Amino acid sequence: MSNPNWWRRRTTLERCLVLISIIALIAVVGLVIGLVSVILSNHLTEELKASTNPPEALQGSTRNTDNEVFMPPHKLPRDDVCLSAECIHTSSAVLSKMKPEIEPCDDFYQFVCGTYIEENLIPDDKDSLNTFSLISDKLHEQLKEIIVEERPITEPKHYQLPNALYKACMNKSLIEELDSKPIADIAKKLGGWPVIEGDSWNADNSWSWQETVKKFRRMGFSMDYIIDFSVSVDLKNSTTRIIDFDQSAIGLSREYLVKGFNETLVSSYYDYMVDMAVLFGADKEAAKRELRESLDFEIALANISWPAEKRRNTNDLYNIRTLKQLQEAYPYVQWVDYTNALLPDKIKVNEDEPVNLSVPSFFEELGPLLERTPNRVIANYMMWRIHAFSIVFLSEQFRKRQLQYATALSGRQEQEARWKECVDIASGSLAIAVGSLYVRKHFKQDSKAIALDMVHQIRGVFDNILSEVDWMDEATKKEAKKKLYAMTTHIGYPDEMLDNSKLEEYYRNLEIDSNKYFESFLNMNVFGTDYSFNKLRLPVNKTDWMRHARPAVVNAYYSSIENSIQFPAGILQGHFFHAARPKYMNYGAIGFVIGHEITHGFDDQGRRFDLQGNLLDWWAEDTQKAYLDKAKCIIEQYANFTDGQTGLHLNGVNTQGENIADNGGVKESYRAYRQWAEQNGPEPKLPGLDYTPEQMFWISAGQTWCAKYRKETLKMRITTGVHSPSQFRVMGTFSNMKDFARDFNCPEGSRMNPVQKCEVW
Repeated sequence: MSNPNWWRRRTTLERCLVLISIIALIAVVGLVIGLVSVILSNHLTEELKASTNPPEALQGSTRNTDNEVFMPPHKLPRDDVCLSAECIHTSSAVLSKMKPEIEPCDDFYQFVCGTYIEENLIPDDKDSLNTFSLISDKLHEQLKEIIVEERPITEPKHYQLPNALYKACMNKSLIEELDSKPIADIAKKLGGWPVIEGDSWNADNSWSWQETVKKFRRMGFSMDYIIDFSVSVDLKNSTTRIIDFDQSAIGLSREYLVKGFNETLVSSYYDYMVDMAVLFGADKEAAKRELRESLDFEIALANISWPAEKRRNTNDLYNIRTLKQLQEAYPYVQWVDYTNALLPDKIKVNEDEPVNLSVPSFFEELGPLLERTPNRVIANYMMWRIHAFSIVFLSEQFRKRQLQYATALSGRQEQEARWKECVDIASGSLAIAVGSLYVRKHFKQDSKAIALDMVHQIRGVFDNILSEVDWMDEATKKEAKKKLYAMTTHIGYPDEMLDNSKLEEYYRNLEIDSNKYFESFLNMNVFGTDYSFNKLRLPVNKTDWMRHARPAVVNAYYSSIENSIQFPAGILQGHFFHAARPKYMNYGAIGFVIGHEITHGFDDQGRRFDLQGNLLDWWAEDTQKAYLDKAKCIIEQYANFTDGQTGLHLNGVNTQGENIADNGGVKESYRAYRQWAEQNGPEPKLPGLDYTPEQMFWISAGQTWCAKYRKETLKMRITTGVHSPSQFRVMGTFSNMKDFARDFNCPEGSRMNPVQKCEVW
């Protein structure tokens, strides 16, 4: 591979022109042969007509078969190159991304994605460009067509709601006319934003943060700015639900806030706060002074919160208490009253109610922090948060300043087209209704059966891997296999989404006013929160269709609580899947994704849950120690990667789960493809791509992660994210694969075939 042949030295344009010429030549030859055949056939027919004129039969056949010998049709050898329309399209897409002059054993990411990275520009309204983008853009267009369609009044309400919300979002003239009024009116009802109200704020000294949180809940705002409150599945008894108290949901990532004003983004956040307060009517000097104090309070909340690395151990986040115990330990909250105020009216708790306290140390330090912080500072912080939330629903003067802040965060230069934003709002907020319309119109049913077959095959490969590993004891292996086969699969969408009666029942109490954009959105928040909290006393149905009813997304998921994998309809298209192309392309793309999600059940977090989705230690001690040693290799390998664009080291701890899933997923899918090929024979090549089917698998898998990021976005991804940047999802993962090194003849010790490799599964 170090001395590329004539074809590989050609540019992308030259290769495409040669390819088109060859196809045209084949077509011309085919036409000539066809024409000659027709002429000869006509000539022969005329001769037969002159010599034979059999009598016309009254019924049945006149053909005499007594002395005929059956000759089976000649089976042509499989063509070496696939020239179907889909193969030509796939070949063009692959070639347009590759940079074949790069040595694949040195930098496989540049080899498969180099031209994509060089020739594609990130649109001004985006912070990145990747393989998912093209599918997402197509999905946007499809959803727009569905959402903007005017539906007759006779259609069910749930199909009219998305259009009503879209219209409210698109009504820019009304939004400009209202300006800041939607949030300003609400702020008045809440007692006002201190920095705007000045000395008149809280004249009767009645304000409290607890009462304000209760009002936020009733109005549709977040309840989580001081204490995160939710109803979730009990991790150790996953058939029941429990109330969960957690650390604050803060306005900027903890990783930045703990650095204080030494971090550029903290300064940008502060400037954004001040400028917004001024736009809402505050005096600038007062805003600078008061919002500096409220930001110091938010920084203090960040400092008493746990970092992401510490939160990866789910066992440490499971701490059951009763409300009575909370009252004794943390008397700064009236816990029973507070909890009842946030739950729906028909659900009541008493002091014996068990709850989960995710981070006890946070609550120990929160009391003293609240005690030493003046109410005015806390109120400024809380009112800032709801004003910041409201900006997307307000007039252009607010949105322009928001864009400046977004540019500092992500590098994005422009707002996306208004229709795209409104499609996102409608499809995200009314995902089940929009998803039902989407799958009726766009989902191909044959995709579901093919994908399900791939899941079964890749699951079988993981079973084989479990049998092979020599570091697991037999008892733990047995439990792992039980979990593997108990893992449920959700592909495309649940059938219930096509049942109008079920959708009518779900959306019965939701109303949207196309003339009240902000109020309608808050109303949806109340609706969604009520629906979630009303399930507190109900048993958990892990196969509930509502849990898998968001098909119009380009993503895939593993749930440790359900022990399930999910592949929504949105990802079964484009680069990831097409039924009419060679299987090596599908196994390299959606197969990789399937293996990735299966492996999540056995990564550093998923492995802590048993086959029924309960947090339970089912690992033998020695096996667990061996696992941690292998995971440590992955952690250290990725932590040693340095991103050239930002100069930052990757966070090996935070990304370990995704890295383990990548490494296991591509290995499983590769083996599954090899099994398929052994049973079905070798597949033809794609035109213009002189690579073996195995090499094409790796090319397909590598191109899954072709991406370009703005520097600011990449910095945030590395600092706060759980996924490694795309380059390292290829370079790190593939360099651990012996199969890859063999298929590309990579010398031992080369960059893509290091002597030291990491392997968990």
